[in-house]
Amino acid sequence: MYQHQVQYYETDRMGITHHSNYVRWMEEARVSFLAEHQYGYDRLEEEGIVSPVLSVSCEYKKTTTFAQTIDIAVEVKSFNGVKLVLEYVMKREDEVVCVGESRHCFLNKEGRPLRMKKEYPAFYEMLKKEETCRENSGNI
Repeated sequence: MYQHQVQYYETDRMGITHHSNYVRWMEEARVSFLAEHQYGYDRLEEEGIVSPVLSVSCEYKKTTTFAQTIDIAVEVKSFNGVKLVLEYVMKREDEVVCVGESRHCFLNKEGRPLRMKKEYPAFYEMLKKEETCRENSGNI
């Protein structure tokens, strides 16, 4: 679980968090999620793995304001060895404020698709395990 405290500069004149910040928070949570699983972006880049964002979406449920703490859960929604879909649930206390999703692929430094199962089996297995955990928890 990643936590983010809303900063003053992230709010607008009405004191509400500007919508663009939720996408940044998703990136922060994704970086933290991968690091917790021993696959931080520094390691991925050292091993020659690039993971561009293909798309991102957010559904805003409630507003957030300065100094509130937002808990962000990240789960592997799907992973087929080529594309990865992550889901983000952002909560203020027990109230969902935003649900988001990001889609990624895996490329080498030359921009060619990687065969994750063959070329990076440990990373592949970690992502498949996380996907299976989600499926077994009934959060689909």
